[in-house]
Amino acid sequence: MNNPVLVVHGGAWAMPDDMVDAHIHGVRNALAAGWRVLESGGSALDAVEEAVVIMEDDETFDAGRGSFLNRDGKVQLDALIMDGATLRAGGVGCVERLRNPVRAARKILGESPHVYFVAEGAERFAAKHGIPLCKNEDLIIPREVERLREYQKHSPEKMTDIFAPSSDDVTISHDTVGAVALDRNGNIAAATSTGGTLNKAPGRLGDSSLIGCGCYADNLSAAASTTGWGEPIMKLVLAKWTADRIAAGNLPEWAAQEAMNYLEQRLNGHGGIIVLNPAGQFGIAHNTPRMAWAYKTMAKEEAGIERNGL
Repeated sequence: MNNPVLVVHGGAWAMPDDMVDAHIHGVRNALAAGWRVLESGGSALDAVEEAVVIMEDDETFDAGRGSFLNRDGKVQLDALIMDGATLRAGGVGCVERLRNPVRAARKILGESPHVYFVAEGAERFAAKHGIPLCKNEDLIIPREVERLREYQKHSPEKMTDIFAPSSDDVTISHDTVGAVALDRNGNIAAATSTGGTLNKAPGRLGDSSLIGCGCYADNLSAAASTTGWGEPIMKLVLAKWTADRIAAGNLPEWAAQEAMNYLEQRLNGHGGIIVLNPAGQFGIAHNTPRMAWAYKTMAKEEAGIERNGL
């Protein structure tokens, strides 16, 4: 039997001081929910799902209720969950009526021959499989309405550059959430969920819900979840790139930092990553000023907003 491990993240960006406590509290709550699953002998897949659900329900993060609004003032959500034991995965993109898109992603993984559903098709699948739909307005909070209004009013010159913010730009957050876990049976899993980028074009998909980009899990290499500026992460297939480095014999702590260096050097990308191998070794890294993270092993539990390497 293996000793379980759980690592979660809540987004990498230039987090202001007045938001630090909420982020640490949020990732600790997610860690507690996922750990309850692992502690009772549950699967890594169940653990990452439960951890991500907690963060989707927490308005601190850019996932579920409280997410960024797109250019039309709507919430559009993306999520993926992947099982390292079987390479089965489930993903949803551009859903507007699901409070917890990771729940729908899990249903797809378990009950569909397909991997990915988008928009209305994803919502129809979720409803058919017992996941209640909500109104899009239920996912919108006043803070984000005001944030979009201010952005569109005062930043017309930045609109063409929204996917190239500097890593210390406090007006653009990347509060994508994710989790990676190892269970007692030696299986690993990963999940990532996001509301995307502020003022994004309707229908835009980021890296979070794409296999190998924002999320990946394979018992022969590693489980990884990324956060940050999605377009460069997609172009580099960064989660799979990192897992491949670990399969080649590199330690997760090194591979995580190397992934951030690669992201910045190759495409001037900004973000963060958590990664975990089947031996229970993990890495946490980011090239932004801060990233909310937390981990728990049988021996130790820790949370913070700055970490590079171990």
